[in-house]
Amino acid sequence: MKKQFLAMGAILFSGILFAGCSSSSASSSPETMNVTLAGNPATADPNKGGDTNSGSLFAQTDEGLYKLDKNQKVVAGVATKIVKPTTNGKIYTFKIKKNAKWSNGKAITAQDFATSFQRQVDPKTKSQVANLLTYVKNYQAVQDGKLKASALGVKALNKDTLQIQLSKPEPYLQTVLATSLYPVNSAYVKKYGSNYGSSSSKVVSSGAYKLVGWNGTKDTWTYKKNPYYWNAKQVKLSKIEVQVVKDDTTGTNLFKGNKVQETAISGQTVSQFANSKNLNTHLISRMAFLEFNYKKSATSNENLSKAISLLLDRKTMTSKVLADGSVPALNMVPKGDSTDTANGKDFAGEVGNLLLYNIKDAQKDWKLAQKQLGKKKLTLTMLVDNTTTDKQVGQYIQGQAQKYLKGLTIDVKAMPHAQHIGVASNGGYDINLDGWTGDNQDPEEFLQLGNGEDPVNFTKWGDKHYTKLMNEIDDTNNHTTSERWALMQEADKYLMAKQGIVPLYQSTASHLVSKDVQGLTYSNQSGDALYQYASIK
Repeated sequence: MKKQFLAMGAILFSGILFAGCSSSSASSSPETMNVTLAGNPATADPNKGGDTNSGSLFAQTDEGLYKLDKNQKVVAGVATKIVKPTTNGKIYTFKIKKNAKWSNGKAITAQDFATSFQRQVDPKTKSQVANLLTYVKNYQAVQDGKLKASALGVKALNKDTLQIQLSKPEPYLQTVLATSLYPVNSAYVKKYGSNYGSSSSKVVSSGAYKLVGWNGTKDTWTYKKNPYYWNAKQVKLSKIEVQVVKDDTTGTNLFKGNKVQETAISGQTVSQFANSKNLNTHLISRMAFLEFNYKKSATSNENLSKAISLLLDRKTMTSKVLADGSVPALNMVPKGDSTDTANGKDFAGEVGNLLLYNIKDAQKDWKLAQKQLGKKKLTLTMLVDNTTTDKQVGQYIQGQAQKYLKGLTIDVKAMPHAQHIGVASNGGYDINLDGWTGDNQDPEEFLQLGNGEDPVNFTKWGDKHYTKLMNEIDDTNNHTTSERWALMQEADKYLMAKQGIVPLYQSTASHLVSKDVQGLTYSNQSGDALYQYASIK
C-alpha cells in the first residue's frame, strides 16, 4: 500500500496577514534554500516511519528503484530502467546502477534492498508501513511470525541484481517503488539495529541529499547535497536548511522577513494570500478522518459513530473552519486519486457522496446508542495534533456534538505530533483525528484502513464481511481489473454505511514560495517538496 501518516501534519493559521506582503527571497547563498516543516520527523528510518514529517524527510534523503521526475512521471531511480515483470506479472528483476552510491561513498547493492524489505515486514521492526509489501510472496506468513523475514520473496541474485517475487500481480507496484520503498544500508543496520535512523549519525542516504544535524528532537537540521548521488550533477541546491514551525504566523513572518524561501500555510492564511504570486496550492491525495476505538465498548457502538458523522457539516468545516481550499469528503477515497480505466471516471465521483449532514437523523442514532450502551451521559476524549488546524477541527466537532447530542461530552486533547502517533498506535484514545496520504493511485490503500486484519488498522474495527471484500480485492490472480474496481466500490459503500471510519475532508497543500526559487515541484499525491529539482536565481 503506502506510507501512512497518522496525525494531521499540517500547520494552520493564527493571525490575519496581507497578501501583498514582501515576496523577496531569504538572505542566503544562491545554493542554499531555507524552508520550514510543520513538525519534527518521528524517524529517519524508512522501514519504520509512517508520519507526515518523516515522509517529507524521506522525499529528500532517500531514493528507491524508481523515483518521480519533475513532471510526476515514474522513472528509473537506483535501478537502471523500468522493468517488465515475467511469470504472469509476478517476478520483477532489477539491475542496480553501477554508480549508485550511499552518502558515505559505499555502493548501493541489491542486498541493501533485500535487507530493507525483509526488515520492513519483520514484525520485530514494528513498522507502520509493512503493508507496502503486502503483495510480495510470503508477506503474511512473515508478518504473522510463521516464517523468518529471510523467507520474504525478495533476494539479491548478486551484488547488482535484485529479484522481487510477488504472490499475485500488484496493480500499483511502480508508484510504490517510486515513492515509498527505499533501501537501507545493510552495514549500518547491522551496527545500529533498532537505533538505525534515530539520528543523522545513525543513517546514510541513498537520495539527492544527506541528513545533517538531526537528533530526533532538534527543531533545525540540514539536507546537504550528497556528492555521491548518481545524478548529483543535476542537483543545483547544495543545502536545504530546515526549521520546525508549528503555526502560520511564525512561518509567514519568517517569509516576509526574508528568513525562509518556502513555508507551508493552511487555514484562513491561505485565503489571505489568494492573489499573491508567492502562493503555490493544489489538492492532494490526503484524507482526514475520525477513528473510533473499537476495543472500547462505548466507541465500538456503530450508532455513535453514525451520529457524530451525521452532525458534521463538512462544507462548513472546509469553507469556514479550514478555509484553505480543502474539500468535503464524499466517501473514503479522495477525489482524483484513482481513475476507472474502462471509462476514465474518477473513483470517488463514481461512488458518490455517502456522507450526509442531517441533525435529526444524528439525534436518532445517538438515542439508539444511549439505549444500547445503557448510558444517558458519555464523556469521550478525542486526540488531535497540537497544530492550529487540528485543534480548530477538533473544537468544531466538539461544539457540534455537545450542541446537538444531549448527554455527550467530547474533551479535545492536543499533543505533539510524535507523541500523538505513539499514543494513537497503542490504542490510547476514544476518538482520534487522523489522516492518510496516498501515493499509489489505487483506492485500496484508503479502503484498507478499515480492514481489521491489516496492521495499519488502528481502530481495530473488525467487520468480517468487510475483511472478506478486502481479501477479494487483493486476489488479483482471480479478478480482472473491472471486477476488482467493482469490489472496491462495494467496499467503500459498505464502510461508509457502517461508518467504521468517518471521513472528514480532502486536504490541500499550500506553500509560500519566493519568486527567486525556480523549478520547485511538489508531489501531487503527498504534497512533499522535491528539492532536488529546485534552484535559486
